[in-house]
Amino acid sequence: MENHINHPTAVHLQSWRGYRLPDWGYSIIEEELDTEKTAKASGREIRVSHKSAREVCRAIKGMMLTQAKHYLKDVMAKRKAVPFTRFNKEVGHRHGLEKAFAGRYPVKSAKHVLKVLEGAESNAEYKGLFTERLQIIHASAYPGMKIKRYMSRAFGRSTPKFRTLCHIEIVLEEQPEIEEEF
Repeated sequence: MENHINHPTAVHLQSWRGYRLPDWGYSIIEEELDTEKTAKASGREIRVSHKSAREVCRAIKGMMLTQAKHYLKDVMAKRKAVPFTRFNKEVGHRHGLEKAFAGRYPVKSAKHVLKVLEGAESNAEYKGLFTERLQIIHASAYPGMKIKRYMSRAFGRSTPKFRTLCHIEIVLEEQPEIEEEF
């Protein structure tokens, strides 16, 4: 009878003995959130620019859910620009911006932020929240791990081709219904 240690896959499994799956958290403090009125979603290790994703998240923070979805679709169609406030060196001026002069149309970042936003919306529907009254109270993007690759060059040299991945987090909160007095 053959021992399982001599099996060819045993070496591979032994190398994973100390490996632990990542325990993802959120950058917003969980105790500050009302769990019955909030819904969260996150996208981890996404291949988009963390700089443009940060500016997109900053632009939609505080918006209502339907307003943010229309805004992101307009950004993807290049009808509205996203104001760039931090990463704005050599970024051209765009008309229609209120808080900043420089702006861009980050289509790929807007697409992935919209995907995470729709995930947060379906989490809110699952919790039984009213989607018309959802407001974005937290939207953040920050760098994830780096994918390190190298391109071979002449005479034994190589050029690094590093790619920084991105984490995107969105938290929605149901706002109380406003009663109109006549």
